[in-house]
Amino acid sequence: MGTTAQPSVGHGGTGAAKLGFTAGQVVQEWGYGDDVDQDLRAAIEETVGGELVDEDYDDVTDAVILWWREEDGDLTDLTDAMVDVRAALDDGGLIWLLTPKAGRPGHVPHSEIEEAATTAGLHATSTLTIAPVWSATRLGTRGRGK
Repeated sequence: MGTTAQPSVGHGGTGAAKLGFTAGQVVQEWGYGDDVDQDLRAAIEETVGGELVDEDYDDVTDAVILWWREEDGDLTDLTDAMVDVRAALDDGGLIWLLTPKAGRPGHVPHSEIEEAATTAGLHATSTLTIAPVWSATRLGTRGRGK
C-alpha cells in the first residue's frame, strides 16, 4: 500500500549512490553520534555489502566518512581529524566530510573546511546535499610532484 514508514530511505539510498562507493569496499566511519543520518549509513552499508568499521579499525580502508559538527572542535581539531582519517586510508581512497547544512545547528563554514583540508594536505573537490540535514564534501589528496 503506502510507503509512509520509510519516507527518507530513498533519499538516503540516492545520497549513498552519489558518494561513489562500490561493493566490497571497507568504509571507515569517524565522528559517529546520535545525530548522524541512519538512512544514509544503512544505504552505504547496503552499497558496500558490509558494515561500516569504526575509528578503532586498525587496517587500511578504501574510504572514510567523517561526520563533523561545529561543536566537535575548532579548525585545528578538524585539521587533525583529517590527518588521522587520511593516515588510515589506502592510496586513492575516498574521503567524505559530512557536515550539517547551512542554517542547521552545527554547520561548519566551507571556508573552514577548505582551510583545514589544505593544512592536512587535502583539498575540497565538491560538496553535495546528501541527506535531509547533512552535506558531504569530498576531500581529495593533493598530487605529489615528481
